Amino acid sequence: MTRIYSRTVPLGADIVDAFCTLQKGFTDQFVYYRKDRPVRFMGLGRCIALPTLEGVSVDLDGEAAHQPVFFSFNRFDESNPKPTDELFAAFPRLRLMLPEVVLIEDEQGAFLQVNSLGPVYEGRVARFARQAAAAPARAARKVGYALCPDSREQWFSMMDEALAAIAAGRVRKVVLSRRQELVADQPFSSKDVLVNLIDGPSIGTVLLYRYADVFFCGCTPELLVRKRGCRVESMALAGTAPVGSSEEERQALAAALMADEKNRVEHDYVARFVREVFDRTCYDVDVPGQPQVLPLAHVQHLYTPARARMLEGVDLLTMAGDLHPTPAVSGTPVGEARMLLREVEPYNRGFFAGACGYVDAAGDGEFSVALRTGVFDGEVGWVYAGCGIVAGSDAQAEFDEIDLKLKTILTAFG
Repeated sequence: MTRIYSRTVPLGADIVDAFCTLQKGFTDQFVYYRKDRPVRFMGLGRCIALPTLEGVSVDLDGEAAHQPVFFSFNRFDESNPKPTDELFAAFPRLRLMLPEVVLIEDEQGAFLQVNSLGPVYEGRVARFARQAAAAPARAARKVGYALCPDSREQWFSMMDEALAAIAAGRVRKVVLSRRQELVADQPFSSKDVLVNLIDGPSIGTVLLYRYADVFFCGCTPELLVRKRGCRVESMALAGTAPVGSSEEERQALAAALMADEKNRVEHDYVARFVREVFDRTCYDVDVPGQPQVLPLAHVQHLYTPARARMLEGVDLLTMAGDLHPTPAVSGTPVGEARMLLREVEPYNRGFFAGACGYVDAAGDGEFSVALRTGVFDGEVGWVYAGCGIVAGSDAQAEFDEIDLKLKTILTAFG
């Protein structure tokens, strides 16, 4: 039995400003920050790491009875024997991480949570609250950088292998990725990229996991699964077009995307997969038969929401495991596509396209698919993006699509 003491109090401060001030004293940092609504958790320090929530008991205290929040950052393919880049290799293999301090923003307001393995000292809570209240307004910082081009020849070779596997009937879709090395022209911090992602134009959920001197971050548009009580949500997000330079052009490109057979087929694989998972573990399943278009800052996607009620005995972590990886990040059939990726891609993706999010001690929470992300050490890093390949995919067009998607993580540098 693991006993956790958690004290939560109202916070009269902007949580991002408070985070920027408090983060100086902590090397472990965790962020799950939805930009579209106040579902925002920013963690500092690590109180404890656990493989499961089984056997956890909680003593709640304070003026606001929030459950303690565990963060979870999971690799795309945990058992892939190929090496990751050297920065991903530095992260420990942990499942659920409970921060010492969590800054929370929800529909009820902003809160400060302090977690401990012993009774929480009230003076510690008061000290953090004072520091947060005195935090100055954050300021964006632009960081110059250079991208080292990846090999176009290698990409065309990967595409040839992928299309050959599709033609042979081994897979119907596979999602290939590219990575590029980034070299900054001055040192930068996890705080710098976080502020630029939160306050910048990118749409979605901002993720950050810092461990010592390395940090993984990005802004992803793709929800994997969200649970509130017995209600559960997911989405199918696949099929991509540019947004153009005006609203009229965006609408024309969106109409062309809806009518494009290649993108509709790619999207349908994902929607069908999500529906099948929900049908096994849920009831009152609602997955519309037709997608809609989700516009983002640099691209727009075909999008189908999914909603249901979970059967008793099914939990969020189980559901996340059943859904990940979806055909949107691996291909279909999922298992065969993942094996093909091990053969074709020259690297292990690490957290890129992994399931990253949070779960509270009551079992509610949400996970997103870590797209439009990168990993950095404050001087250099790697940025990642991918695209779905089906029969008839054009290698040059897919290469250019990934360049568009990389623009999102590059907004982390202003």
